[in-house]
Amino acid sequence: MPSEASLRCQVLVVGAGPSGGDLARRLALQGLDVVLVDRLADLSRSAFSSAALPIASMEAFGLPAEVVGSRWRQWQLIGPGTATRSWASPQPLGVVLDFAALRRWQADQSLRWGARVLLGLHACSSHQESERMVTLLRRSDGSTLRVTSDWTVDASGQARALLGDPPPAERPRDGLVRAAGLEWLLRVSPACWERWADRLSFCLGSDWVPQGYGWIFPMAPGVLKLGVCRLVDPQRQQPPLGGLITEVGRRLLDSDWDGDAFAVLDRHGGLVRSTIRRREPHQRGRLVGLGDAVSTANLLGGEGIRHALTSSAVLAPLLQQGVLRDYAPQLRRALGWRWSLSGRLARRTWLNLHGPRADGRLDQVLRGLETCRAEDLSALLFGYRFERYGLRAMPYLLGWS
Repeated sequence: MPSEASLRCQVLVVGAGPSGGDLARRLALQGLDVVLVDRLADLSRSAFSSAALPIASMEAFGLPAEVVGSRWRQWQLIGPGTATRSWASPQPLGVVLDFAALRRWQADQSLRWGARVLLGLHACSSHQESERMVTLLRRSDGSTLRVTSDWTVDASGQARALLGDPPPAERPRDGLVRAAGLEWLLRVSPACWERWADRLSFCLGSDWVPQGYGWIFPMAPGVLKLGVCRLVDPQRQQPPLGGLITEVGRRLLDSDWDGDAFAVLDRHGGLVRSTIRRREPHQRGRLVGLGDAVSTANLLGGEGIRHALTSSAVLAPLLQQGVLRDYAPQLRRALGWRWSLSGRLARRTWLNLHGPRADGRLDQVLRGLETCRAEDLSALLFGYRFERYGLRAMPYLLGWS
């Protein structure tokens, strides 16, 4: 019969993704007794994330060079149709992270500062007993681990393994917006690699990915990330992601697609769920949500890592103090007032992108950006600085055209 073990800690963090791993590292560095658990037995698995960050985020979040797959200095937007637009900077603008290396580094840092890292554990339930949380975790062999903690943090992503979805009375009025993504890691020839190195390339338009977008990012020399992502629309029949990513790859890589140097090294995918205004409950007693569990994934560009790390930076000092009443408002301020605007724009742009008329509106906006610098485009896409573009973009943002 499977056995049950138990342990005690100050903070239990469920989920060793970017937010959970960063929180465990921060708390352990401050001397707290932390246990970090994850359902994966190997943190290199299921490494789904396009993982593009601006340069400033590396220093802001204290990330080392060892988690960087490549650096980029150009934006390239392909589509709608055959149109291609590029913006280049003489200096690097950002990095593409090695997502698996990031998670391993966070776990190693947590261990270094005294945290316990336990892998291969599935979160079953969590409840409060007096001033402590009791969380039940299960291993693949059926044995269980009972963890008693002062605080339990649900960093399990959009699944919200412990928090669960809010009851109907507490659900935000704007509801959840869902996006599904698929990414392949490709080994390509040196010549193919050179054509896509040093740039972030996106495919936009309904003839590329209806109700979404595709991308090619440089990962490491000779390795590219090819991906597609789209918002889930229950009102419309949507083609399978596998067929979409294959077609996008064939169109972009052309003769290299079937070449001898070409190989698919890994396939991974995932679902993102976020609310537009982020008004869902962030806490239930001593159970606290973090990262994607409280909608920090921004659906405009599919960004998750940078905002997940922001949520960790906000939560860590509050957990040290043991007072969390300001957690949700502080996180809203850290993400900024442009957050809900970018979410509304994401929903409007991607859900409506399913025909020539929508392609024409998107092409009109992109034409208005052609005179921008690469740095300005970064401010728009990473900083959501829509107001910089005034009359060129506001009619589109507000739905007037």
